[in-house]
Amino acid sequence: MAGHSKWANIKHKKAKEDAKRGKEFTKLVREITIAAKTGGDPAGNPRLRHLIDEAKDINMPQENIQRAIKKGTGELPGVSYESVTYEGHGPNGVAIMIEVLTDNKNRAVADLRATFLRHGGHLAETGSVNWMFERLGIIRAQAPVGATEDSLFEQMIDFDIKEISLHDHVVTISVPMQSLHEVTEAVKKLGMKIEKSQIEWVAKTLVTLDPAAEEKAFNLLEKIEDYDDVQNLYTNVG
Repeated sequence: MAGHSKWANIKHKKAKEDAKRGKEFTKLVREITIAAKTGGDPAGNPRLRHLIDEAKDINMPQENIQRAIKKGTGELPGVSYESVTYEGHGPNGVAIMIEVLTDNKNRAVADLRATFLRHGGHLAETGSVNWMFERLGIIRAQAPVGATEDSLFEQMIDFDIKEISLHDHVVTISVPMQSLHEVTEAVKKLGMKIEKSQIEWVAKTLVTLDPAAEEKAFNLLEKIEDYDDVQNLYTNVG
C-alpha cells in the first residue's frame, strides 16, 4: 500500500485553519444533513454520531447541529444536496479524486473544470482515475504521549489493520471499509481522541515530483480544496 502523502499532512493542518475561519462549519453542516437522511438518532447512526462529535470539537453551536439534522430528516425545509465524485488530472499527470456535496451539479462541474484548466489540468471521464485508488476506512486520532507505530500496532493486533502511520502526534490508521466503525470504537476505548473517521480514496502508488512540479500540483489542489462544494480531495502525489 502506498501510505500517506505529503498532501494528506498539509490537508490535516489546513483543516485546523479552516475550522478557525468557519469553512469546516459549512462542510460539517452539509455532511450532518446528508448523514441524517438515513436516520436522525445518533444512537443508531454511527456516521451521524461521529459527525456530531466533530462538530462539538470545533465548537459548533448545538442549535446549528440540530437544525442540520432536522433538515436531513425533513423536519425542517432545506437545500437538497447531491453527492458527486469527480476525477481529474493535474499538472504532470497527477491523479485527483474530488468528493462534492452541491445543490447545483452543473455549476459545480463548470467551476471545477475552469479551475483545472487555469492550473494545467483537466477533469477526466469517470473511471479514468479511480482505478489508481482504493477505498479504505481511515481513522485519525491524537496519539498517546510516547507512542510509536509499533506500539500502536501491538495495541490493535486483534483488528484487521492495513497500515498505521504517525506524524506530528497524529496517528492515521487504515482499515478495510467494513471495519471502520469497529476499529474507531476500539481506538476510542484506548483513550485516543478521534479527529476523523471516514471512508477515503487512498492512492495505491504515490508519485514523487520535483519541487517545481510539486508546487504547481499543490497550487491546483489548494484552489480545488477552497471551493465551497468540495468536501474531500485525494491525490497520488507523494
